[in-house]
Amino acid sequence: MKNSTTIIGSAAALVLATSCCWLPWLALAFGGAAGLSSLTVGLEKWSGLFMALGIALAAWSGWQLWQKRKTAPSAGNIVLKSRLICPDCGFQKTENMPTDACQFFYECENCHSLLKPKPGDCCVFCSYGDVKCPPVQAGHNCC
Repeated sequence: MKNSTTIIGSAAALVLATSCCWLPWLALAFGGAAGLSSLTVGLEKWSGLFMALGIALAAWSGWQLWQKRKTAPSAGNIVLKSRLICPDCGFQKTENMPTDACQFFYECENCHSLLKPKPGDCCVFCSYGDVKCPPVQAGHNCC
């Protein structure tokens, strides 16, 4: 969520900050010289507001990015082992989690039941493990 708001804020800052360059051409394309003239005069009195708003949105986007990097767990804080608990027989086993892919299926050694992720979870570790998978620990939505 924060990543998308940072991108939206950055895009809005870019659009507002560069409106003096592209907006006259847009007005010229749709309204001709009269539209360009009236738009330029109309926007001139608001240029300070547009600049301040563009700077504020760029600063806010930078702040969001800095906060995300500040709170994101480092690679040293990610746990790579999780104890899987079979929902059918209760058998437990500690397994190493893959760091570069999701594990969608796991066969229980005791009852040979095939475990699949629950709806909304990305892998068997997120569904049946005592520790979520490394991408989720790192703050990503999915593997």
